[in-house]
Amino acid sequence: MASIRNISMAFGVVVILVLFGWIFTAPYLSNQGLGRTPGLILGGTLTEAPEDFTIHNVLQGPLKFKLEGFPSLVNYLSWVALEDGIITATRPDGGYWGERVKAGGNKGWLRLGDTTYKMQAEHITGAQHLDMMGQWAAKSGRTLDEALYEGSEPLREWEVFFWTPEQQ
Repeated sequence: MASIRNISMAFGVVVILVLFGWIFTAPYLSNQGLGRTPGLILGGTLTEAPEDFTIHNVLQGPLKFKLEGFPSLVNYLSWVALEDGIITATRPDGGYWGERVKAGGNKGWLRLGDTTYKMQAEHITGAQHLDMMGQWAAKSGRTLDEALYEGSEPLREWEVFFWTPEQQ
């Protein structure tokens, strides 16, 4: 009986360690497999939005974001800053966060470097979609007809979201 109790306790400790490891290390930088696992901790210092977001274009790498509501998960996004907001894009695969934004759950936080902003997203369609996606593609060093990685859709098919400071 003691060995079952010891095994159960050891299993419980392993589960807790894995859970804490995930909480403090996710999200991961990848678009496939476990790399798409979201995290919980956004971090950064909540700050008033700047008059001009292009000050962030010197930063390299993805931003982190978290939507309001439950579940409030942290993910990475590639981005490009414009004066009045941030362009992000995602594959048109019915992903969780994109569908939440399109359904009206568009308020959240974006973290660029050590700065976090309260923002709201708008799903961009029509001609503006290709213009914004073209700017996003240029930052990633690709054209609209190229895929970001093997197996993904051409960038012109990706969904575009434009983040602006939250309006009260």
